[in-house]
Amino acid sequence: MSIVRRLARPLLATGYIAGGMDAFRNSSAAAKQLDPVLKAVESAVPQLRPVTANRAVVAQGVAAAQVAAASLLAISKLPRLSSTVLLGTTALNGYTQYRSADTSSAEGKATRRAGLLKNVSLLGAVMIAAVDTSGNPSLAWRASHLADDVRKNAAKVGKDTKKKLAQAEKAVQDAVSN
Repeated sequence: MSIVRRLARPLLATGYIAGGMDAFRNSSAAAKQLDPVLKAVESAVPQLRPVTANRAVVAQGVAAAQVAAASLLAISKLPRLSSTVLLGTTALNGYTQYRSADTSSAEGKATRRAGLLKNVSLLGAVMIAAVDTSGNPSLAWRASHLADDVRKNAAKVGKDTKKKLAQAEKAVQDAVSN
């Protein structure tokens, strides 16, 4: 692993861990921010109402997912999966923070804009982390090359089989004619 990855992943994860711990401890405030989003989800998918009924538990679940994913990213375990989870939590947190920000004053609007830009920047960072293969080929590349190898081997086996079949046929004809 390169020195950049060794440093960048924990650095990126620290903000998520701190934010997730804060949201977990203050789940009632996080639940208030999540409420409009959860109402929209419930109106789109009414079957989720029993799951989203306790807003504080949902907020704690999102915070726990964020802390767990950031911790895994920090220690470079399942970095693409953990980055993908962080992508989802960042989008959710960014949206809820944007909706709940104060817009009554110029200062509040500036703070809202700064928060939006910070969250968009974090989205970009976790997107890069989500597709980072640490110098190894991606799963798609590996699958493509495996399929190519299988096709080549199947074609080779097919040619060898035809050749052996022709040899066996000739041997049978020679045995019958003698």
